[in-house]
This record gives sequence, structure tokens and C-alpha cells, in this order.
Amino acid sequence: MSRITIDSPAVRVTEINDPASADAGLELIDLDAVQLQSRPLRARRVLVRLGSASVLFQASNQRLRTNTSVHRGLLGYATFGPHARGTVNGVPVGPGMLLAAAPQSTARFVVEPGWESISFLLPPAELALHRRLRQWEGELRLPQGVETLQASAALVCGLFDWGKRLVETAAEQPALFNGRETARAAAQGELIDALLATLQQAKDREPGRGDRTRRSRSQIVKHAEEYAVALTGADLRVSDLCRVAGVSERTLEYAFKEVMALTPVAYLTRLRLHRVRKALLAAPPGATTVSAQALDWGFWHFGEFARAYRECFGELPSQTLLRRPERHD
Repeated sequence: MSRITIDSPAVRVTEINDPASADAGLELIDLDAVQLQSRPLRARRVLVRLGSASVLFQASNQRLRTNTSVHRGLLGYATFGPHARGTVNGVPVGPGMLLAAAPQSTARFVVEPGWESISFLLPPAELALHRRLRQWEGELRLPQGVETLQASAALVCGLFDWGKRLVETAAEQPALFNGRETARAAAQGELIDALLATLQQAKDREPGRGDRTRRSRSQIVKHAEEYAVALTGADLRVSDLCRVAGVSERTLEYAFKEVMALTPVAYLTRLRLHRVRKALLAAPPGATTVSAQALDWGFWHFGEFARAYRECFGELPSQTLLRRPERHD
């Protein structure tokens, strides 16, 4: 489950050990997580509100797939830790990469153990205001959808380091940020200066041949995943997945092995197991049963379903249903 260790007006620190509750108490973005390894999850999230701008730190000890979207009215800019490994919409994270996201746009991450990211969330008008006040020259192009930008590694790493210092200080001393509006405003101004300096130098990342191939394979996985979620009660057949994605079985297998490091059926079964778990945790007492949710998501062999569920989450689905009130922790 997720456990909030600090919850103040300006700072929220959340420890997460269950991907089904990764979005619990989450503000400013929507997040859907699928655990790609069957071992205990230890993830951390720190949100610091400075004013109209916020800083969000996320870290994970294991492989995850997340769909992350920014709320209406906010821009999102993400930087990644020096040891972070993973992909964004199929493109590998690397030195100097800056992710820019328009409001309500969705980025698909596949992150490896040791992942760290810092995201800066703010309304477009805030960037425009600070540019005018500082009389900065040049046009600032706002992102259309999700865009990968490239700037000097020193600038982007400096932006990540600034955010990491901020969230570490906030997690250790939240009182420094509560009731001190002038301090938060000063930090926000410093953040926007650093972000604008990076954006002025950033350019669209030129995709190489490998990038185009990875993006194409990421789209194949996306189409198959959407089909598996939309057609909930049906069995997962490779022939149907090939038809939906418009590719051969061999291409489908290559795509899933590269993007998810799992076969198509293994990953999509795991995805459906996560959907069952979320439903069991969210249901009011007496509103559902394990067998009903299993059938809703295409699991008709209850013995095999229970074994797969336990392998994925370390407990039986009946145990999840019995302890569901813990979701409020």
C-alpha cells in the first residue's frame, strides 16, 4: 500500500509498496503503474508546493510501466537522475534529455531499478510572466503533446540536482516550507529561472534510426494494451493481438520483449492482474467477490488465477479483499 510519512500544506512524502496504490493521494498528475517484476516494491514520492509551481520527485527500486499524464492547466517538465535507466514512449532516457508535456498529455514510462526523476509542474502563464518580467529574448515554444528535448548535459543535470536538493530539504525539514510564503516564492523564482535557461538552450531531440524503431515497437505494445483493457472479459489470444496491432506474431513478440522484457501474454496477464487488485481494493464491503472480478478480467480458471496473483503480489486475492480498508492509510 502507500503510506504517507509527511503531509503538510507544502510537503507530502509518500512511501509506496503496492503498484495498485501508486496513485493514492497523488496531486497534479494521473499515474497508472504496472509492476514488471515479482519482488517487493519500494517506491518514494515527494511533492513540494512552492506556489503556482510544484516539484515532484519519484523513485523506484524495481521495473515498472507507468502511464503518467499532467492535469489540465499545467505544463510538465521532467529530468532524470544520473543513474536512471528506462524509456519514455520507447525512447531511452539519456544525458541532456528533458521531457516536456502539455496539459493532459500522457507519457508511457518503462523504468528500471534505481530510477529517479524530478518533474516541474506549473501553469503556462507563469512561464510567460517570468519571461516578461526578466525581459528574456527569444520565443518560448510550448510543448504539443509529449516532446523529448535535448540540451547540454550540464544544464539538465543542474536542473535535476536543484530539484533533488529541494525535495531532500523539504522531506527532512517540512517546517521550512510551511507558513513561509516568501521562502517558497523565492524558491519558485529560482526554479523558473533555471527552467527557462534550460528551455532557451533546448532543441527537439533528433530521433535516430534506433529511436524510430523503438517508438514504433512502443506503439505496438500500446495498441495491444488498449485492446486487453477494453475487452476485459475475453481471453488473450496472440492472433487477436496481432490483428489489433496490425503486425505479425514475430514482430509482436519482438516489440514486447524489447519494451517490456516480457512476452505479450505474460505482460497483458500481469496488467489484468493489477486491474483486479485495484478493483478489490476499491470495492465497498460486500460489493464484489474475488471470482466476480476474476471473471470480469478474463480469468476463468480460478486456481491458475490465484497462483498468478500470489506470484505477482505476494498474497492471495482473498487476502487482498479481507484487508482492503488499509487502502486509506
